[in-house]
Amino acid sequence: MTTAAIETGKRIIGYPEEKVPVVSVRDWVNKTFTDPLHTFVQYSISLFPIAGWIARYNLGWLGGDVVAGLTVGLVGVPQSMSYAQIATLPPEYGLYSSFVGVLVYCFFATSKDVNIGPVAVMSLTVSQIIRFVDQHHPNEWNGPQIATTVAFICGFIVLGLGLLRLGWIVEFIPAPAVSGFMTGSAINIVSGQVPGLMGITGFDTRAATYKVIINSLKGLPRTKLDAAFGLTGLVALYCIRSGLQVLSRRYPRRARIFFFISVMRNGLIIIILTIASWLYTRHRRSHSGSYPIKILGTVPRGFKHLGQPIIDKKLIGVLAPELPVATIILLLEHIAISKSFGRVNGYKINPNQELIAIGVTNTIGTLFGAYPATGSFSRSALQSKSGSRSPAAGIFSALVVIVALYGLTPAFYWIPSAGLSAVIIHAVADLVASPKQVYSFWRVSPLEFVIWLAAVLTTVFATIEDGIYVSIAASLVLLLVRVARPRGHFLGKVTIHSEDASREVYVPLKPDSGVMNPHIKVHPPTPGVILYRFEESFLYPNSSLANDAIVDFVKQHTRRGKDMRDIRSSDRAWNDPGPAKGAVDESQDQQKPVLRAVVLDFSAVSHIDTTGIQSLLDTRVELERWADGPVEFHFACILSPWIRRALIAAGFGTGTPMTNIPQEIAPIVPVHDQYFSEYQITTTSTPTDSKHNLKVDPEVGIETPRTTHSTLSDSDRRSLGYAHGKDAGPLVPAATPFFHFDLAAAVRAAESGMNQEPTLGDTKD
Repeated sequence: MTTAAIETGKRIIGYPEEKVPVVSVRDWVNKTFTDPLHTFVQYSISLFPIAGWIARYNLGWLGGDVVAGLTVGLVGVPQSMSYAQIATLPPEYGLYSSFVGVLVYCFFATSKDVNIGPVAVMSLTVSQIIRFVDQHHPNEWNGPQIATTVAFICGFIVLGLGLLRLGWIVEFIPAPAVSGFMTGSAINIVSGQVPGLMGITGFDTRAATYKVIINSLKGLPRTKLDAAFGLTGLVALYCIRSGLQVLSRRYPRRARIFFFISVMRNGLIIIILTIASWLYTRHRRSHSGSYPIKILGTVPRGFKHLGQPIIDKKLIGVLAPELPVATIILLLEHIAISKSFGRVNGYKINPNQELIAIGVTNTIGTLFGAYPATGSFSRSALQSKSGSRSPAAGIFSALVVIVALYGLTPAFYWIPSAGLSAVIIHAVADLVASPKQVYSFWRVSPLEFVIWLAAVLTTVFATIEDGIYVSIAASLVLLLVRVARPRGHFLGKVTIHSEDASREVYVPLKPDSGVMNPHIKVHPPTPGVILYRFEESFLYPNSSLANDAIVDFVKQHTRRGKDMRDIRSSDRAWNDPGPAKGAVDESQDQQKPVLRAVVLDFSAVSHIDTTGIQSLLDTRVELERWADGPVEFHFACILSPWIRRALIAAGFGTGTPMTNIPQEIAPIVPVHDQYFSEYQITTTSTPTDSKHNLKVDPEVGIETPRTTHSTLSDSDRRSLGYAHGKDAGPLVPAATPFFHFDLAAAVRAAESGMNQEPTLGDTKD
């Protein structure tokens, strides 16, 4: 390609003649893809975290893992069958999910405490999905096939998110939203289990929560003998827990013993209720084959549904509307639990790897006939408190489930269903947010408390699906509002004195109450200088708001650069009505200063886009028209080289004369001179003498026609942004004298420019 062609191409795209060094796309590519092979190898190794700790496994860890694994397994067996009951599935499917969850997860886990298996909220969601399919396609697919298909599809989706490293998506759902729908779901589950606890039948326990509560109250006269088993078991569970907590405080040396007795209460109560059920019902079978109370019935021995899952394409199409909510619950509950235990126990989980673990667990689980499994809060807490030392604790929990599947299934026949309802209510009730936690939401952020309340009410009066969508939508709306309506402050100075020195700090001219001492007087900056601090990235949703704030403030606190008192109406712009009748005399504005410099604090700006840059250009044009002369724009504390690159592309930072700066950085509609009159072309930008924009920046000492680098003393250079010793030199690149290392240097540069420049209001056209 010839030099002429290259030059022609540069003119077409507007390539700058004087190139200022900026970060490039090549820099980003080189930094991101420095060693693709090494990156791929590390990525592959990271898929199996077990490789990082299995070689260091020792007997000390083994003891803790055995105790924790066996303890959780004994609790997980009755819980798994109970949760399968919530999902309207036979009890063995809960055991299948529990076995696969704890066994497979340990190979992919980055948390030593999380226990994977059936959980209450996911089980309730599965029951609602089964109900949804049966309503639209009655008797076409059975419940286990529907549940297995949900596990396969959701697991595959979550696995894909993990492999693509998209775990950050979960961060868009805040803690109050998670707590809100978890609380609402827990209330839903408890209300749905109360009829089973009391033996009340005759209405749909999967309806909206408030309907179930009302129907349960109406059905109290129809309470059956099941209540004797259910209420007795529930009261016993709470009495054992409360009593052992009192004993632990009274006898702290035996607290460990009391703890293990307490965690076995579920299994102990189920054993006692099963024996009582057997003694009472074994001789009371009716001619129809029913018993006086509802019992669990036959639980098949071993893995009866092992093999390739049956995935019907038509069923997938029917499930499509229900898959998003199931996927969200699958990943959200697990990530929230794993992060929580990571914080408590001093380690950090990898969200992407956790998604991979959940995805693999559920996809492999379909080979065993399992339904969707995710992290369980109650069993994870138990595993953590039992002293687990590594994810290998799950292997010992899997052994307990295997023993139960192959050796204890005959005993499961006599388990009273009311007893399982008691176990569910006792476990799920802990998911309801405590008053202390709710009040904390209110104290930290009242708006997020509203989101929490909306999630709870929607879940209670509608469905879990609606509760999740409402909480997520409300959280995203709040996020967008915060981005689109950011706070920003015009700054002034306060001098802080210490024992041996004093310094100036820049604070809002009107500080918010409760932030700083209201009796401290904030001094405005030098007349003609405006300081503004952004408190959010400068992006397309909020750029117009910032533009309006700066322009309105300038017009309120500074005067026009051109005296408009004697301008005739015919010479005014169409949108300039002039002074209104009875208005304050414009001569009073002459006491105000003329705007000469704007200092923008970018310390909170991490990103800027094209619309934000265009807004800065619009602000500059409006302010220079108001001041009738050039206005310096100084930028302090730029965080990103990409922000610097964008500002330079728009003509900021280098001292470029206004006549050479475009008014549109990326015009949507191309602008051609033939569409404007000669008057418009000559007045759209204020012609200025380029020397007004050339100065010495005290931070870098650029040599300009006005002064030279040598005019600055050593003390000035020390105070205005120079490093000394072996690192001597300017702190910011010399090619951008209007970019400053800190706010103080930017203000000093703006003030020094005012001292050296003529009055801008006297600039002639």
